[in-house]
Amino acid sequence: MNIEKLDTTMASAILQQDPHSVNDRREKVLEVAIGREVRAFRRKQEITVAELSASTGISIGMLSKIENGNTSPSLTTLQTLANALSVPLTAFFRGFEEDRMAVHTKAGEGVELEREGTRANHQYNLLGHIGSNASGVIVEPYLITLSDKADVFPTFQHAGIETIYMLEGEVDYRHGDKVFPLKPGDTLFFDADAPHGPEGLKKLPARYLSVISYPQNS
Repeated sequence: MNIEKLDTTMASAILQQDPHSVNDRREKVLEVAIGREVRAFRRKQEITVAELSASTGISIGMLSKIENGNTSPSLTTLQTLANALSVPLTAFFRGFEEDRMAVHTKAGEGVELEREGTRANHQYNLLGHIGSNASGVIVEPYLITLSDKADVFPTFQHAGIETIYMLEGEVDYRHGDKVFPLKPGDTLFFDADAPHGPEGLKKLPARYLSVISYPQNS
């Protein structure tokens, strides 16, 4: 085949793909959600596909299609799986039906709060919060402002992972036994179980985003 023609054909195929397209067929989304739950329950009970096939009479191939969302299982099949996995039939629809939360906080509307360890003139604005959720992870985004009167202290220590993104000013930020000079555009990503905090305020006012994530049960 002519190379130029092949390149043109490939380019045409690529251009026909929409990177922002979504599969909005509700039934397909439902199949994927059911398959995900079936797989999760099976793995939680440490049952192999072959073992589940043997206990239900459903072929391994069919179970694979169900778990990958490639087929629409009948209610009879779902009831058989529910019995074998000792879960209610409705458990398979949990991921499809449950609400997914989103929090929109407009500029200036973050909740100002006193965080444990906070000193005078350190302003913390919580930008949003979603509590218990299906991911098993809590994420807390803060906008932190340090004024020219703010004192310095490397005293924060808590569970989870923290990400800091510097917006304005310059701060020397301590993590454990290391100090990182942070300027606008810099990011610091670290284990929050080590003592950490702003140690030197080089250019004020300073503002940075702090995103803390940790397991729900911590």
